[in-house]
Formats: sequence, C-alpha cells, structure tokens
Amino acid sequence: QVQLVESGGGLVQAGGSLRLSCAASGRSFGRLTLGWFRQGGGKEREFVAANTWGVGGTRYADYPKGRFTISRDNAKNTVNLRMSSLEPEDTAVYYCAATQKYGTYTGQSDYEYWGQGTQVTVSS
Repeated sequence: QVQLVESGGGLVQAGGSLRLSCAASGRSFGRLTLGWFRQGGGKEREFVAANTWGVGGTRYADYPKGRFTISRDNAKNTVNLRMSSLEPEDTAVYYCAATQKYGTYTGQSDYEYWGQGTQVTVSS
C-alpha cells in the first residue's frame, strides 16, 4: 500500500506560481512512478505530468507548455509540481498518483494509489 498526501494548493492570481507537494509513505518510494492529474469544474480528470525512477524520465501533458515542472526527492519521499505563469484555466483539484509500474504513464487506470487532492484556484 502507498499513502499519498498533497499540499500546497491555494488561491493565486493569474501569472503567479505555486508549488504542490505530495508526500508518500508505504512502499519503497524510489521504485514508484509518480504522477499528477487535475480535475476542473465539469471536466474529466486529466493527466498533468509523470516521473518514473531511474532513467525512465518525465512526461508532461501538452497544455502546460513548459509552465509546469515535476520533480521528486527520494530522500524526503516527496514529489513536487512547480507551476508558473498560472492561468484561470489551471483552476482545478490537483491529485497525486502512484504506481509500482515502470514508465511515464498518462492514464488514470495505470495508477493504483491516489491522494485526496488539493484545490488550486487561479483568479483573473
């Protein structure tokens, strides 16, 4: 089992930045693929970014266009999502997800473990 707890959400003005963090416990963190998803009002949950261990790398959805950065700290068992140049369209609940499978998966069904989500609201 893996437990995930997100933090760092909040209200920010358009153009601002936020850093979301996800603390993981349970399984060996260094062997987890970690992802971020988001769900805005009336929309389906969508992929944001993923990071897998070793040389497996990182993958992003198209829409952040370089504004978001995922990073992991294996010493602290955390994965972060740094978001900059935020837009009102980025308003959503952001979820951290994890899987023991190796690879930068983009589908929700690829992840077995989920956090409770953290709200990000970007005002115009």
